[in-house]
Amino acid sequence: MKSRQAALRIVLSLSAALVANTALAADPPVQLRLSHWVPPSHPLQTSIEDWANDIKTESGGTITAAIFPAEQLGKAFDHYDMARDGIADGAYVSPGYQPGRFPIIGLSDVPFNYTDAKSGTAAVDQWYRQYAAREMRDVHYCFAFVQDPGTLFSKTKVTVPADLKGLKIRPANATTGAFVTLLGGNNVQASAPQSRDLLDRGVADGIFFPWGSTILFGIDKVIKDAINTQMYTATFVWVLNKDKYDGMTAGQKKVIDNHCTSEWAVRFASPWADFENAGRAKVAAEPGHEIVDLTPAQLQEWRTAAAPLRQTWADGVKKAGGNPQTIAAAFDAAVAAHHAGIQ
Repeated sequence: MKSRQAALRIVLSLSAALVANTALAADPPVQLRLSHWVPPSHPLQTSIEDWANDIKTESGGTITAAIFPAEQLGKAFDHYDMARDGIADGAYVSPGYQPGRFPIIGLSDVPFNYTDAKSGTAAVDQWYRQYAAREMRDVHYCFAFVQDPGTLFSKTKVTVPADLKGLKIRPANATTGAFVTLLGGNNVQASAPQSRDLLDRGVADGIFFPWGSTILFGIDKVIKDAINTQMYTATFVWVLNKDKYDGMTAGQKKVIDNHCTSEWAVRFASPWADFENAGRAKVAAEPGHEIVDLTPAQLQEWRTAAAPLRQTWADGVKKAGGNPQTIAAAFDAAVAAHHAGIQ
């Protein structure tokens, strides 16, 4: 009897899927223009392809995508506005590239938040979903994710915060930029694709960057030293053009919704996370590089030096009309729930 019931459930499930696919197949075709600003050899290209191909399958082939890497549709700093304005239908956005514009999500960029990208992504997306509609109201939010923790790479040896005084540093985002300023350094603003050239020409003395991408962007050729710690994480969002989403059928919207979840955020971030994590050993193996292991006292100096950044974040959120205490408590709870924090 139980085997018959199980078989019946399978038949009903397959029938429902067939009906759903048949209905979707009758929907008008939609093509998404998906834009990002890293090279096509970057793991994010694979993640975007995976996301788009799964949507194509689930939509019965009615939603397809064309992917434009390496700033083909616009500069890295412009990708949020590109999604807003319909230049791209989906875009990879670094909120930290635009200081002050997205104050709430900036908490995720405070140094020493996460131990790894996968648990960090699960935490930040769960937390930020309740604020995205307010802070990113002119796009359709899909999910947030973080890179695997990066560190400070430099041309000269840096071991304690005081060593940054007077140095010219390319920050990863607005928060690490505030950190550089706090420590007496000077910020040199540049997107990831522009950074190698600035270091090579001596415009910058160091850079906050993830490990594997240091090799991918050729930055390992123009720096000598790196601090061996999980110093900072950059936070990103994957967003869609609102009009494009609103113009889809109910069935197509459901497909998109199924691919804009915390589970998909982790799936999307994982290939990049593995790539960056593997980069540490590769950089260490290259001749002429020194990976600096901090003493417990030196590491505590860095963590103490970064502590005021939370208050800076809180001041910005309060100025924008938010409640930083409530928002920070929700963030800390999400990090704890996913065991994402650095002990």
